[in-house]
Amino acid sequence: MQGIPIRYVEPVFRPPSEAYSLILPVTNGCSWNKCTFCEMYTAPQKKFRARDEAEVLEEIRRCGEQLIVDRIFLADGDALVLPTRRLLTILDAIRTHMPQVQRVSSYCLPRNLRKKSVSELKELADAGLKMAYVGAESGDDEVLARVNKGETYASSLDALQKLGEAGITRSVMILNGLGGQALSEQHARNSALLMNEAQPEYLSTLVVSFPLGDERLREQFPDFAPLNQAQLFNEVEQMLATLELNDTVFRSDHASNYLVLKGNLGADKARLLAQVRQAIEHPEQAHLRQEWQRGL
Repeated sequence: MQGIPIRYVEPVFRPPSEAYSLILPVTNGCSWNKCTFCEMYTAPQKKFRARDEAEVLEEIRRCGEQLIVDRIFLADGDALVLPTRRLLTILDAIRTHMPQVQRVSSYCLPRNLRKKSVSELKELADAGLKMAYVGAESGDDEVLARVNKGETYASSLDALQKLGEAGITRSVMILNGLGGQALSEQHARNSALLMNEAQPEYLSTLVVSFPLGDERLREQFPDFAPLNQAQLFNEVEQMLATLELNDTVFRSDHASNYLVLKGNLGADKARLLAQVRQAIEHPEQAHLRQEWQRGL
């Protein structure tokens, strides 16, 4: 990030598909930051706050003078917590100083759209916000409560439907293994049902992991028992079998996944299910990632 006229507070996170985007922080940290499976914004320097608007606008101006980029990702964990007026001011500055930018995107907590109307979201879409990454994590209310997500099936669906109606592309993430062994079946089934109702443009699965330990998770989920590799595949198989999607790009290629899956749902549903079944029955033939190859 050296040479970029933006003040970053490390660590900085972004979706894998934003690898070549300019990362523009408009907030610091996460406004919820209570999910017990997530350590992304728990460092002291990542305490949530909205960044100074004048500073952000000046950074956009300077980037326009020094850089040529076609995509911008608004960081940190949930830029859409900002008032619509402030977001429109930021998007307008991007259009003014960086007219070559074709897409602006952001993470989105469903809770942050409760007070935003569809008409407001349409304003943001018209101003350049084209994609929102929604960490639904699960469609099962019991799992969501156990991990203190602060969301429900209904709140996630409402946010996804609002975004879709506003014309903002939705990329949804489900965490494979989040329900542990006890809640795996309902986690897979209800996550699929949530996606069937929402019909997002993109869907991805990541494997839940705890690089700093699972103590926070066990405060509300004391009987959590992680899934082994075969159980993770069984959960993915159940979710895929339950999914009834019309035209959703599906990816399970994050570094945390043992098995890389790519396709379109529903056109490639049978092929994807066959790949998972092969990984279950003949893992030695499935080209799985080794443990040393996996990561966050």
